[in-house]
Amino acid sequence: MASKPFHKILGWAGTYITWIVATILVLFPIYWMFVISARSRVELFGSTSIIQTTFFAENYTKPLSNPVFQRYMLNSLIVATSNAILVAVLALLATYALSRWRLKGSDSIFFWTITNRMAPPAAFLLPIFLMFTRVFRIGDFSLFDTRTGLILLYCVFNLPFAIWLMKGIMDGIPVELDEAAFVDGASTWDVLLKIITPLAAPGLAITAILSWVFAWNEYLFAATLTSVEARTITTGLAEFVTVTGTNWGEMAAVAVLSLIPALIFLSLVQKYIVMGLTFGAVKE
Repeated sequence: MASKPFHKILGWAGTYITWIVATILVLFPIYWMFVISARSRVELFGSTSIIQTTFFAENYTKPLSNPVFQRYMLNSLIVATSNAILVAVLALLATYALSRWRLKGSDSIFFWTITNRMAPPAAFLLPIFLMFTRVFRIGDFSLFDTRTGLILLYCVFNLPFAIWLMKGIMDGIPVELDEAAFVDGASTWDVLLKIITPLAAPGLAITAILSWVFAWNEYLFAATLTSVEARTITTGLAEFVTVTGTNWGEMAAVAVLSLIPALIFLSLVQKYIVMGLTFGAVKE
């Protein structure tokens, strides 16, 4: 009998040790990035310590005071946030139609929407580049090097995954709730906005998070389809690699700064993930 508590202690200790090790492995690259951002060029190549006791502020102040990188950061915020909102709204509408209206061939439509995620994004690079520069060109206007172009493009790649994610959540919401609302005189939009949306809020939050993170971190399309005006912060990191060398300190500092909007966005959306899935389901 005395050995049972001992085995429990060993189990708890093993669990905590596992989580501690996993946390260190996940957070150490971020910590090391901060260490690099806090060192001067001389200290960076002259010190091998993983403990940082000094802070070279110029690595942060120089990019922050540069209007170019301010524009890059603003572009990333606008593109990622607009894409997350657009994808969440369209995914909600699409999955509501697929789940509730029982359209003919809805299963085939659902499968077809996910097929463009089965190929690597690089396979679409040349066709999309031609579409942005020639097919959708009207006079002097084109989608090339525009925020609108990036938002729509990211929506094309994020929406299939969002529909796949939301479909299971939508199917889990009882149809009887819709029917009861219709009996009470509610319209389709009333049901969608007042019943479906609150119940699907956790799924919408996850969809928005994943869409936002994808758009914020995406590099390939942003580097190919932008040149000056619509360049994002991820493409701006590549500008620290020059013919005379790589400015590792400023690059790491900009990377650390790029984590802050993501953390803020996740903290704002996180509360919706833990919302009750049955909110509004009980009718008084």
